[in-house]
Amino acid sequence: MIKFLLSRLVFASIALIALPAQAQEVRGYPNKPVKLIVPFTAGSLVDVLGRAIGEELQTHLKQSFVIDNRAGASTLLAAKMVASAAPDGYTLMLPTVTTLSLGPQLMSNPGFDPLKDVTPIARLGLTNFFLVVTPSFPARNMKDWVEVVRKNPGKFSYASSGNGSPQHIFMELLKKQLGLHITHIPYRGSNTSMVDLLSGQVEMAFIDGTLAIPQLKTNKLFAMGTSMAKRTVLMPSIPPIADTVPGFDWSGWIAFAGPPNLPGPIVELLSDRIRKFQATPAYAALLDKAAMEPSEPLSPAEMAEFVKREHRRWTPAIQNSGAVVD
Repeated sequence: MIKFLLSRLVFASIALIALPAQAQEVRGYPNKPVKLIVPFTAGSLVDVLGRAIGEELQTHLKQSFVIDNRAGASTLLAAKMVASAAPDGYTLMLPTVTTLSLGPQLMSNPGFDPLKDVTPIARLGLTNFFLVVTPSFPARNMKDWVEVVRKNPGKFSYASSGNGSPQHIFMELLKKQLGLHITHIPYRGSNTSMVDLLSGQVEMAFIDGTLAIPQLKTNKLFAMGTSMAKRTVLMPSIPPIADTVPGFDWSGWIAFAGPPNLPGPIVELLSDRIRKFQATPAYAALLDKAAMEPSEPLSPAEMAEFVKREHRRWTPAIQNSGAVVD
């Protein structure tokens, strides 16, 4: 009996030692600048959101969060940097649907496994895409758009921000579902594609709200519909494409993540801070500024399951689209 009590006492002592150590791991983090990698160029939607999140974490965790813009390879350049980083919480990133769903499935040798090489921490918001046309295009609603394109196979072209981008996949899925022929013109980023779209060099594109809304409000572009089946809060007068094309329901999303095997206490600390920020009017204003749809915050475990579901959902979509990335 005495031996049993002694063993229990030793076990309890070890547990008591371990708990302060774990707590200290959180209390001591961060004690040096944290690198927050954004897989897009400065000024992009993801960059705007990343800088705001970084400032919030910097304010409450009393340490610098330094933005590192690393665009390239369909966001996988940044993803590989994080995947190979030490799991200490000092290298984090803002992956998107391209990083964790599209890119790895579009490349024959991506060198990154979104289900193993990252620790999901939070979902920051959803991105609705507007199918827009130039003023000279002879349609002002989705039904007429389908009719015009169908009667003129190969006559029109559409811009995307690059092969394998959500804008590319969305249009290819729409083309396949409706049996349409539209020529794809890939660009290196949405900002460059907008130049030719506004000048009429290409007739149409899927573009996010930050780029679309200012042009729609001034009639420099016209919206046929939105990629999400739920009516957008950004411009409620614009109907979803799904009202005309049943089942069409796609969106982008932005997440917050770290390297694989990131310690649980650090994950929970970052997740908790982000979720508190998401409950504030300031975050709602940030989403509005970034032209993003609000979404329910997810815990790290829920975010991991969301990534798995999205990966499975996009697999047949990518195959059906026929899109590839060299």
